[in-house]
Amino acid sequence: MGGAVSAGEDNDELIDNLKEAQYIRTELVEQAFRAIDRADYYLEEFKENAYKDLAWKHGNIHLSAPCIYSEVMEALDLQPGLSFLNLGSGTGYLSSMVGLILGPFGVNHGVELHSDVIEYAKQKLDFFIKTSDSFDKFEFCEPSFVIGNCLEISPDCTQYDRVYCGAGVQKEHEDYMKNLLKVGGILVMPLEEKLTKITRTGPSAWETKKILAVSFAPLIQPNHADSGKSRLVHLPPVAVRSLQDLARIAIRGTIKKLIHQETVGKSGNGLKSPPKFKRRRVRRRRMETIVFLDKEVFASRISNPSDDNNNSEDIEDDTQEEEETKPSELKSDPPVNFLREKVLSLPLPDPLKYYLLYYREK
Repeated sequence: MGGAVSAGEDNDELIDNLKEAQYIRTELVEQAFRAIDRADYYLEEFKENAYKDLAWKHGNIHLSAPCIYSEVMEALDLQPGLSFLNLGSGTGYLSSMVGLILGPFGVNHGVELHSDVIEYAKQKLDFFIKTSDSFDKFEFCEPSFVIGNCLEISPDCTQYDRVYCGAGVQKEHEDYMKNLLKVGGILVMPLEEKLTKITRTGPSAWETKKILAVSFAPLIQPNHADSGKSRLVHLPPVAVRSLQDLARIAIRGTIKKLIHQETVGKSGNGLKSPPKFKRRRVRRRRMETIVFLDKEVFASRISNPSDDNNNSEDIEDDTQEEEETKPSELKSDPPVNFLREKVLSLPLPDPLKYYLLYYREK
């Protein structure tokens, strides 16, 4: 058994393949996936596998398969300004992608059972904020992680617009999960071997949709053997942004608008014809079942005549191919961070410039 889509040579090619197979269907989700390189969340010695449509696990650290995250992101129907709770937040990869869509006025919380995984997630989050070329293209809702068992969340916690659980939920915990939602909210979780989307349409009304057949390892039950008492998980309070922080958001937004206007002015309508390249090979295989075994995800494929006749050879779309170009023509200029350049050119004290840039290294 293998992945639901073929592996990519880099993050963009992996996303191309997920789009081709209709796992990524909306522009917001595509932008979030392209902005965060999946390989950045792997340990260095395992990065060669980062662009395969497979799960990865090392100790307590794990990542679900890209096709799973794609279906989850699409099902959550994320919008700017919403609140999000990630149960089993792991490396923070999913939470960071969600944060790019929620924007500066959203809420982004995660609960993780293992303290070493929370430390790993914080390191990866710090690396993304300080070094990613994508950070300045978005206004980010930074995730906050707390340690604990997600089945022991304090009953007085706030409710959320969107909730995701990354482990199998038993039927007896379904109502517990539903009660974490606001009216109008969406919950996505593995329930009875189906990735399930539940929408709260009223105080006691729900709509349920089965998305995908899955088999996840179940949630770990609370263990009270030591103290005999429940260890309640207290989620972070919904913080009110300081006036200074609001000013930074407003200034960055104004500068981005000015850059956009300048770009449109220089290029007429601001639209350019996209460069043509050869279409990449994509294995067009539909998935029947995803198996999650000890946090490892695999997908079985539905066989079809073309697979049998062609011995599972890649299907290559030969349309829109361009004639071979010289190597020098394929080279592109390195990306320019116009926001950073504009901020650094302002007649402001250096400490204020670096504050506007979130003290980023590049």
